[in-house]
Amino acid sequence: MASGGGNAAAAATAKDVVDAEVVIVGGGIAGLASALALRRAGAAARRVLVLERHAGLRATGAALTVFPNGWFALRALGVAHKLASRYDAYETSKVTNLETGATQVFRFAGNKNKGEEVRVRAVDRKALLEALAEELPPGTVRFSSKLVSIDTERAAGASSETVVLGLDDGTVIRAKVLIGCDGVHSMVARWLGLSEPASSGRSAVRGLSVFPDGHGVKRELRQFLSEGLRAGMVPISDTDVYWFLVNNSIPAEEEAAGDPVKTLREVTDNLAGHMPAEYLDVVRRSDHGNLSWAPLLYRNPVSVLLGAAARGPVTVAGDAFHPMTPDMAQGGCSALEDAVVLARALSRAATPAEGVAAYVARRRWRAAWLVAGAYLSGWVQQGGTNVGGVRGWMVKVFRDWIFYRFVFPRLADTMWFDCGDLTPSPVPPPTVGKNHHTE
Repeated sequence: MASGGGNAAAAATAKDVVDAEVVIVGGGIAGLASALALRRAGAAARRVLVLERHAGLRATGAALTVFPNGWFALRALGVAHKLASRYDAYETSKVTNLETGATQVFRFAGNKNKGEEVRVRAVDRKALLEALAEELPPGTVRFSSKLVSIDTERAAGASSETVVLGLDDGTVIRAKVLIGCDGVHSMVARWLGLSEPASSGRSAVRGLSVFPDGHGVKRELRQFLSEGLRAGMVPISDTDVYWFLVNNSIPAEEEAAGDPVKTLREVTDNLAGHMPAEYLDVVRRSDHGNLSWAPLLYRNPVSVLLGAAARGPVTVAGDAFHPMTPDMAQGGCSALEDAVVLARALSRAATPAEGVAAYVARRRWRAAWLVAGAYLSGWVQQGGTNVGGVRGWMVKVFRDWIFYRFVFPRLADTMWFDCGDLTPSPVPPPTVGKNHHTE
C-alpha cells in the first residue's frame, strides 16, 4: 500500500463508503472537461465523480482567451457551439511600447482557415465552466468535498490497484482511476512526487469590466509595455472587457491581494498610472467580484518532461500537471487538450494503468514545450524579469526587433494543435497465443 497521509483502514469507521469508476479531484476547467471527455469517449460506463472543495463552480480568473487548439478540444467535447456564438472573435494583436511609442501589429490566424468556429475568442471563465457542467449527469460534481488522503490497495489476486481517497467529512471513496485536476498546488501531484511549482518573479492582476451601455473598444487584443510591466485588454462582448496587468512581483501584493479596493488603487495610482487613458478607463470599471492578483508560477519543463506524472491508475491534468505562466494564454487551452487525450487513452487501453501511461507519454513533450514557451514569451516581453543594465537593454532590443517579428509567430503556431476527437473506441480483446486456450 502506498500512503498519502491516510489509511485504507479508515474505510471501516468512515461515515460513508463510495465506489466510483473514475474520481477527478478539482471542478475547474481541467476537471469538468475530463469528466465530460470520459463520458463522450465511453471510457467510464459506471460512474465518474468530480470532487470540488468549494460550494459551487469557481470563477477565479474572470476570463480566458481560447485559441484554436482550445476550440478543437471544445468541439470534441461537444460544447464549442454553445460558446462560439456568444463571444466575439478577433484576429489582431497590437503591442505598443510606451517607452518608444512604437506599435507592432500581428495576426493570430495568418493564412490558416479552419472555419468560423475555430477563431481566437476571449471567453468568460464561469460561462465555460457552466457549459461543461451542463453536459454532465446530475450528481457528477460533489461540492464541498475536500480531499485529505490518498492511498492505494491491491486485493489478493487482483491485477490492478484500487485508489482509496479520504475526505475531510470522513467519507471514503474507492476508485479505479484518480485524476488530479486540483490546480497549481495539487495534492495529487505532490503525492505522485512532482516538483513544486516555481516562481516566475512576476505576478498578474486580472479583471473583468462591465459597460452596460457598451464599451466601444475595438475588437482586438491591445497590449502596452513599459519598464517591468505589461498591460493588456480585449473585449469579450459588447458590454464586457477583460483586462490584465503583469508586473515584476512587489511587496505591496501581500497587502492588496484579496482586497479589490486596494488592488485597484495600487493598479491605477501606482503600477499603471502612466498607462493610456483608454486602458485606465477600463480598469476603473472593474467588477470587484472578478478581480484577482496572484503570483505567476510554473513547473520546471524538465520536471514536466521527466517527473512522476503517473503512478499506476493515478495521474494529473491541467495546472496540476503543467502549471504555466499566462503569456501564451495556453493554461486553459492545454487543460482542455489534456482532457480529450486522457479520455481517449483510457477508452482504448486494456487497463487503467496502461491508459494513464499512454496519456502521460503523449502529453509530456507538448506540455513541456508550452511551459517553456510561455515562460520565455513572458520573460522577453517583460524586458527580462528583474534584469537591468546592458543585459536588460539587450533583452529589449531582442524583444522589439526579433521576438515579435520572428519568434512569436513560431510560438503562435503551437496554438493550432488539434488534439483529435472522442469517438468511442471499443477495447480490443486480449490476444490469444498459440499456447493458450479459451473456454
